[in-house]
Amino acid sequence: MEFTGRIIKVLDQRAGVSSRTGNPWKMQDFVIEETVGQFPKRMVFNVFGEENLNRFNIQEGQELTVSFDINAREYNGRWYNDVRVWNVVAAAAAQPVAAAQPAVAAQSAAPFPPADQVPAAPAQNAFEAAPDESSDLPF
Repeated sequence: MEFTGRIIKVLDQRAGVSSRTGNPWKMQDFVIEETVGQFPKRMVFNVFGEENLNRFNIQEGQELTVSFDINAREYNGRWYNDVRVWNVVAAAAAQPVAAAQPAVAAQSAAPFPPADQVPAAPAQNAFEAAPDESSDLPF
């Protein structure tokens, strides 16, 4: 899944040592807010691993598109959602840029010809239908 917006808050980095493997770990949470719409949505997401934190280098105020996975976990009988980011791209780079096409190429790709090239239909009164000899209706 993806979410595009502006980073409005960079939270403190957390670090620890895995009890299972003994390896050190780092994680940081960020708050992103949509920049469109009357009621923009916000999302808290986290980046796990020192290498990802260095690679993404997320700063407050950046416009980003984040790709993420959602997973739920249980702790002391309560459930929590975990929104973990696996890719971060600058928002402008994430949106496809339409290549400038000549007007002729754009017209040839259209399913219908332009209005100025369509022959005019003969004018016909909407109440006068063409006579149909096979119909037994009186009108």
